[in-house]
Amino acid sequence: MPRNSARNHRNNPYAIDRVMITVHHSTAGAIWRFRTEALTLTAASVSVWQLLLAVTLMWAVLIVAVVAVAATVMPWTRRLIVRRVWCIHSRHRIQRVCYETRMHTRSGRLPLVLRISPTEVGERALIWCRAGICAEDFEAHTGEIASACYARQARVERSKRWAQLATLDIVRRDTLAAHHVISSGLHLGRTTERQSPAA
Repeated sequence: MPRNSARNHRNNPYAIDRVMITVHHSTAGAIWRFRTEALTLTAASVSVWQLLLAVTLMWAVLIVAVVAVAATVMPWTRRLIVRRVWCIHSRHRIQRVCYETRMHTRSGRLPLVLRISPTEVGERALIWCRAGICAEDFEAHTGEIASACYARQARVERSKRWAQLATLDIVRRDTLAAHHVISSGLHLGRTTERQSPAA
């Protein structure tokens, strides 16, 4: 077997990838992947701590309960919270499906989700494809992406200017579908006509 000399390590053109993989599997990498959850938890903890310094415990519990109920009862705040939670969930699931379908570099680096935002039908993610990955790879795995994100379907569109950028649309709702289906009463009329002679 060939030995890995110091010179081979020094001349390795992918040394940065090796460092990034090490960081990815470290505690810092886990904090970066769950940065939204960590920031939300930190902000909530600091807010409760400052509230306890200002008022008594009973008033703090009452204020937190009122804010939580108001956030879940009001339609626009509830929609905002639910959509942001789906965005966080979809980002994690996209990264997971890229790992499971081997849409990563030889060193193990996954495509980078630059931005994910809610839409009327679901979420839209802007993805940076690393070397060795292209938008066509995502198109070939739209079924797996939709299944991983618990969605109806997934659509991929490559950037017209930059080939390394791809837009991934996760469709959860069909806004053109009928919300209230009115059942036909014709079958009831036919049943009445058939039963009337016997009566």
